[in-house]
Amino acid sequence: MAGLLAMSVGIGMAGLLTISAGAGANVQDLVAPDGFTISVLSDDVPNARQMALSDAGTLFIGTRRAGKVYAIANALGSSPAKPITLAKGLTMPSGVAVRGADLYVGAVDRILRFANVEKNLSRNANFDVVTDQLPDKTYHGWKHLGFGPDGSLYFAVGAPCNICLSEDPRFASILSMDPLSGDTIVYASGIRNTVGFDWHPVTQELWFTDNGRDMLGDDVPFEEVNVASRPGLHFGFPFVHGGDLPDPKFGTDADPATYVLPTIKIQAHSAALGVGFYTSTQFPEKYLNALFIAEHGSWNRSSKVGYRVSVVTFDKAGSTYAPFVTGWLDGQKNWGRPTDVLMAPDGSLLISDDQAGAIYRVRYTNSQD
Repeated sequence: MAGLLAMSVGIGMAGLLTISAGAGANVQDLVAPDGFTISVLSDDVPNARQMALSDAGTLFIGTRRAGKVYAIANALGSSPAKPITLAKGLTMPSGVAVRGADLYVGAVDRILRFANVEKNLSRNANFDVVTDQLPDKTYHGWKHLGFGPDGSLYFAVGAPCNICLSEDPRFASILSMDPLSGDTIVYASGIRNTVGFDWHPVTQELWFTDNGRDMLGDDVPFEEVNVASRPGLHFGFPFVHGGDLPDPKFGTDADPATYVLPTIKIQAHSAALGVGFYTSTQFPEKYLNALFIAEHGSWNRSSKVGYRVSVVTFDKAGSTYAPFVTGWLDGQKNWGRPTDVLMAPDGSLLISDDQAGAIYRVRYTNSQD
């Protein structure tokens, strides 16, 4: 994606229509482009965060505050099972990833493995500890997991603060771990709080979100989507924000040219979390290899922003950032907060919502593009 320009865009919902589908979680209030339908896969997964889907069709969902990991067997079938609590009493087990027969869970200072999880799909299933040597700070400590093209397990360790410089280089970074031994290296640095990433389907580069620092105002700094084209890059935190804004405390002598610029800039405080590339043909052609972004929504801005799923589409002319699903925010009142996106094998898009405790499923049903 060389030559992609950084963007800061606010786009209205003209030309989009409200979709009514199913019951629960106020799905009738959600808005999507023409031709798309939205349904509730489950509204019984309190505090739903990252999702992972097994080859057998079981959907695993991590949580942040609930301390639980859920599992929904036959999630995409005509009769999905009711969610079960696969594990409970964990510390912020928000990150989940599947590799082969095993489920991996990130719980702050530990990475856990549920071996042969499909054969042990029961409440309070057994697990082993891959590593318990990660930083244990809970401030930005929750994890997002993903297996890279190299077979390593990737996850971020957020900065243990709003703005600070830690002596431990693992803070404010993305780590890469051997899932068998637990050996871990720093893959990318200068990243305040990443809660979502994916690998580009063509270039295999790592794309990730990063939430900007607080207390600088309503509109600075931008939320970022960055691209790590190789290991060892630094993305600016805590010295520079949004690619060109020196931090008032740590950036007095910073040279922005020293750090990697954001590929995409999003409205400050939107809280861009989970991201995923769309590689199916079930959606219209313009969405092929598009990047979907779950914008969790602001918590300390004077007027709320985010609370939606956006999409970045690409063509020969460049890229376009636009809303894709909205409706969680009604004026200044929000009833839901999207946290993650996941493309299913049938081409539908799953969205988790930690406020409504729901998983939504978006499908394209109109054959007339």
